[in-house]
Amino acid sequence: MRHAILGAGGVGGLIGACLAHSGDSVTLVVRPETLAAYPERLQLESAFGNFSVPVSRASSVPPVDVLWITVKATQLEPALAALQNPESVRAIVPLLNGIDHLSLLRSKYGAERVIAATIVVESERVAPGHIIHRSPFARLNVSSAGLALLGSTVDHFQQLGFECRFVDDEPTLMWSKLVFLAPLALTSTAGDLTTGQIASDPVWRQQLESCVREVGVVAAAEGAKVDVEAVLAGMMNMPGNIRSSMQKDVAQGKTPELDAIAGPILRGARRHGIEVPATEKLVAAVEQRAGNVASLLV
Repeated sequence: MRHAILGAGGVGGLIGACLAHSGDSVTLVVRPETLAAYPERLQLESAFGNFSVPVSRASSVPPVDVLWITVKATQLEPALAALQNPESVRAIVPLLNGIDHLSLLRSKYGAERVIAATIVVESERVAPGHIIHRSPFARLNVSSAGLALLGSTVDHFQQLGFECRFVDDEPTLMWSKLVFLAPLALTSTAGDLTTGQIASDPVWRQQLESCVREVGVVAAAEGAKVDVEAVLAGMMNMPGNIRSSMQKDVAQGKTPELDAIAGPILRGARRHGIEVPATEKLVAAVEQRAGNVASLLV
């Protein structure tokens, strides 16, 4: 299979390295000004194994079977300039945080070409071509619409150690991640805390739990089937040293993906007349810490 990765950061690098390690063809799509100096190999440090694999590099998306989009939600629209010939791509699999990117991509490239998917992982690019997968897990869920094309690819990920599922119901697929991700990202960023610090502090733990329950109510109103108690139990069993990507972005002075992660919850709550005070409190705290985002609460 031929794959292209648009967004060679922590998640894109992890995906690309694992695909190349399995023997597939991988092209990293990078900015034109970095192309000449970009490494010809991806180096991965992971609980799944440490290895270095050769990859191709390009400044635009070549003809491929699958284009994996792994940029930040705040970078999506400018990054799509690299997709100059969409008809040469069989399928597009976005692994962005949030939900709204699906409608954007489908409006541009067609509903049949864009396959919904989510990933839950902590992975970081520490230098160009050098990826450290920090969490002991990587959970990849894909819409069943992608089974025929991506079945063998998902098998490769599972053989390396990923937890993978094909999910029939798209709202459940997308909101299942958001119910987990949004409360954790908002709480960790609002308090600048690791998962262990949240779990050991009664006040912050209660904030997290309240947010999870609120997001679960909005998810149900949006047609998703989410087990909130299982989400909470999973959070409490996570390694204690994990920090969210939103938390890292704010610490580095970058614009956080606040609209992508919290926006669907707040907008969904308004549509359905649902009160989400814990979520709103955390969003306000993140906005104050970030200082560089438009308020979602007005």
